[in-house]
Amino acid sequence: MKRTRRAVVIGGGIGGLTAAAALHRAGLSVTVLERAGSLRPPGAAISLSPNALRALDVIGLGDEIRDLAAWQGDGGLRTPGGRWLSRSSARAAEARFGGPLVLLHRATLVASLSERLPAGTVRTGADAILADPGADDRPARVRTADGEWEADLVVAADGIHSAARSVLFPDHPGTVYSGFTTWRLVIPLPGARFASHETWGRGRLWGTHPLKGGLVYAYAAAVTPAGGHAEDERAELLHRYGDWHDPVPAVLAAAGPEDVLRHDVHHIARPLPAYHRGRVALLGDAAHAMPPNLGQGGNQAIEDAVVLAHHSGDPAAYTAARQPRADAVARRAVRAARLNLMTSRAGTAARDAALLALSKAAPGLFLRGFDGIADWRPPGPPYASERTRTGKRLRSTPREGRLHRTR
Repeated sequence: MKRTRRAVVIGGGIGGLTAAAALHRAGLSVTVLERAGSLRPPGAAISLSPNALRALDVIGLGDEIRDLAAWQGDGGLRTPGGRWLSRSSARAAEARFGGPLVLLHRATLVASLSERLPAGTVRTGADAILADPGADDRPARVRTADGEWEADLVVAADGIHSAARSVLFPDHPGTVYSGFTTWRLVIPLPGARFASHETWGRGRLWGTHPLKGGLVYAYAAAVTPAGGHAEDERAELLHRYGDWHDPVPAVLAAAGPEDVLRHDVHHIARPLPAYHRGRVALLGDAAHAMPPNLGQGGNQAIEDAVVLAHHSGDPAAYTAARQPRADAVARRAVRAARLNLMTSRAGTAARDAALLALSKAAPGLFLRGFDGIADWRPPGPPYASERTRTGKRLRSTPREGRLHRTR
């Protein structure tokens, strides 16, 4: 009788739960070890672009999440005074990339993912330590306060300050401070009517996006020394953004100090030698932590998860398939952060003028920044066997899952 392979996932965030669901569908016995007392993530939203939604299709969750999309109408980039630098629309994005952009609360996505797992799969309050990465001739071992777990595959989805990454690659410097901090909040704002937007200032940015149910997701970023925190972060936001265009003042007026989350941003500046060692695969921020300026951190973790499962949990094949793409997206996120958080007055003015001129000459400029990212498709079903309306088969390359027409 063939033995069922066992996988242990360290971390019950979005990437870890997606990996667990995908590996479960691939026939592995999966256990998720989450050190927090519950799976409920901090009160913030996540943006899922078409690439991540296609990955969720692989585990049967894509359409459920698409149904949560609220069409946002026109949107784009603005200046702090309210002038539009570039415009786009949800319909244009869907036409360009073959699917919508969905904004939803992280807790909603986590709940949907956990429902895809058998009862007892997730163990909370389980602080896990990678004791041995394993090899071809021995399983990997994960240690908890309740004992050790042996596994054919360990998925290290333990976040930006991954302890497993340090075990696998002790000489790697880890993450570096990206040079800016972020604030996030999700609040009710019934009756609010505004176009979804991101606003770029000098060394600062702000984004406001409507969610379903009368909720609003807002975020801000500012170039500032690491480690800074205010006694009242809402007051800090009022000081920095209170005179920006509507609806920024209205959002801040409706928020309370307890609604605001603040985190310094870190990223992996020196790529890892690999996304695996032995029987352990690093996933999400543990493998390729990136600034949030492209909104791809969670999206790339979801991609990681379905590609790992597609390769039957083979960590080496997973590295070959994922590292070139995810590292490239991370580099683009770093470049995006430098552009939209530049601090030079002259540079900011030149940037805004160029964006305005280019958007007039080439409408849809904002969407072009996601070419090669949002159009990604998974290497496995339902996409690997997809056919076009002309009957020409679409096949995916093993490295990045991109689709090519075959005759």
